[in-house]
Amino acid sequence: MKFNNKNKIPPKYILLMLTIICLILIGVSFAFEDVLTPLRYITGVTITPMQKGINVVGEWVGDKLDMISDIRNLQAENQQLREQLEAYQTENRIQLSDTDELNDLRELYELDSRFPNYEKVAANVISKDAGNWFDTFIIDKGTNAGIQKGCNVMAGNGLVGIVTEAGPNYAKVRSIIDDNSNVSAMFLTDSSLCNVMGDEKYMDEGYIRVENIDKDAEVYEGDELVTSNVSDKFLPGITIGYVSNLTLDSNNLTMSADLTPAVDFDHIQTVLVVLELKQTMEEEE
Repeated sequence: MKFNNKNKIPPKYILLMLTIICLILIGVSFAFEDVLTPLRYITGVTITPMQKGINVVGEWVGDKLDMISDIRNLQAENQQLREQLEAYQTENRIQLSDTDELNDLRELYELDSRFPNYEKVAANVISKDAGNWFDTFIIDKGTNAGIQKGCNVMAGNGLVGIVTEAGPNYAKVRSIIDDNSNVSAMFLTDSSLCNVMGDEKYMDEGYIRVENIDKDAEVYEGDELVTSNVSDKFLPGITIGYVSNLTLDSNNLTMSADLTPAVDFDHIQTVLVVLELKQTMEEEE
């Protein structure tokens, strides 16, 4: 089906007509300015407030959109800062852990060098009994590493305790602060004998009990206590701690004292286990 385009007005004539109409309106505007003034006034009175209101609403909407955009940007920045903070905290924890491990290894090396005649093996603590103190705990090496019941255990600057049970890949350690512990000790200054008694309640004050010190012994505040030669369980000469608060007992024959241990029994991560037993050494001698 074909349309008849004969009656279609050319675009150039339409443009000419619109131009003429605009010129006529401009002319009318100038010619009848006084007549059109009230119309312009009415238009200004009605349209201008509406336009102002629209502008106010537009500005308010624009401000809110800008605020929403700012909030979103702040939330994104906040999330990014949180992720950075978590990354820094993780890195800091790793560095602190590495520092603690390095300090433990340095202490073990120094402790190992103080007893060069004893064959030893290092082990990590993998669990402990409930409570604040490392009174009994488990290490990650056992008979496969040469550890057996009766092996002495050291850490920090001295004696930790003794192995009470050993399996192929684990060993249980009872420390000298345990209620069941009793260590034969002697003063390094004059070789006077005494007993170091485990007492966890006493340890809450930061001390270990020392009993049966001869009242005539020439011992003083700050003297070092070590494992004695007559102990049937512990190898001789291992530092236990330092005495304080020497007091005469009620029997007037012995003294008691507090002992600050050479080991931090609140934090033990790695230990040195002496593979030689006291009984074995005595048999060899």
